Amino acid sequence: MRKVDMPERPGWREAAAELGFTFADMHGEPYWDESSAYEFTLREIEDDIEDPAAELHGLCREAVAAIVASEELMTRLAIPEPHWDLVAESWHRNAPEIYGRFDLAYDGTGPAKLLEYNADTPTSLYESASFQWGWLEEQIALGVLRPTDDQFNSIHEALVDRFRTLFAPGTDLHFAAMAGNPEDYATVEAMGWAAREAGLGAHYTDLEKIGLSEDGQFADAEDRVIGTLFKLYPWEDLLRDPFAAHLAGAGCLLLEPAWKAVVSNKGLLPVLWQMFEGHPNLLPAFFLADVEAALSGGSPAPAVAASFARVPHLAREHVVKPLFSREGASISIVENGQVTDASPDQGYAGHPKIVQAYQPLPVFDGFRPVIGAWMVGTACCGVGIREDRGRITQDLSRFKPHYIRD
Repeated sequence: MRKVDMPERPGWREAAAELGFTFADMHGEPYWDESSAYEFTLREIEDDIEDPAAELHGLCREAVAAIVASEELMTRLAIPEPHWDLVAESWHRNAPEIYGRFDLAYDGTGPAKLLEYNADTPTSLYESASFQWGWLEEQIALGVLRPTDDQFNSIHEALVDRFRTLFAPGTDLHFAAMAGNPEDYATVEAMGWAAREAGLGAHYTDLEKIGLSEDGQFADAEDRVIGTLFKLYPWEDLLRDPFAAHLAGAGCLLLEPAWKAVVSNKGLLPVLWQMFEGHPNLLPAFFLADVEAALSGGSPAPAVAASFARVPHLAREHVVKPLFSREGASISIVENGQVTDASPDQGYAGHPKIVQAYQPLPVFDGFRPVIGAWMVGTACCGVGIREDRGRITQDLSRFKPHYIRD
């Protein structure tokens, strides 16, 4: 893995605008940045990212089974009690999942480490699946990259196959996102594009325009009943929305399913560590409530005392994360027992927290990349990379393209 400077494609900004990639620059700063790219070997991709991501996905599914069977864990993950049955029932009837993204720390030399799992509403889908692939093809055509260079990216094709597998031809699906957010719309539209290519009907609707029919079904602004809804609206918010009272009786298949509420939750991380302690792709993690006293010299909760004792460095070197957090909000880094970095956005600070062993991101040319390993169904099918000068990846962190060269 290395970072390579290279010329930008002539006219790429105009092309991005024509394609609707209107957030390629945000707030006067580049979001899509192709002034350099990350190069991987095929072995790095296959052995260090693709296979571990698929294995992590399997571990997460084992964790889901344990969580939905435990009232204690559902409580610790702050799943509202009135919706425990909804979450558990969606798991037990094997409600289908579409996609997710593991965020990994990886420097090309050691096991990738799971930072978090964006299992419910990951964005950056369009730039990962489509714009990044166009960059590869054009840079090869321009002679900047070699004809034999490749990219780990079959995200769009995997989504098409996934929709084709799950739904009969001609099935109507609705795709919804909050109005006025170009990035969210691009993600939803990338999903709809894949569904249409799979032979399905894909209808976009603003989330705010979804209403209830007289018999309690969800309907769009044109009064079309919604039978299947892909919603770019996180379960932690939906379960606290007044609409949640109608979920069980609406007869609507929701994508992602309700059980994703327990894997898109940072509480997954300590559950994974308790179940698979020492796994090479996991970082030690604990619920803050279990170890808060130990972090200041006291004793941890008896249930985790032995596990906590096996990672003595964690007391002084760790990251504090809320159960619910996006774009790095309300995350703080503790080194030598002191907070040395914290997100300026504290919008999620009121939620329960976990602590995770601090895994410094590698530094390439002054930037710290996070590897986004995209899952579709149970397979890892692509990579998208965000990098930042800071140690906490946030909403304005840059998207960098990648390629494979052997």
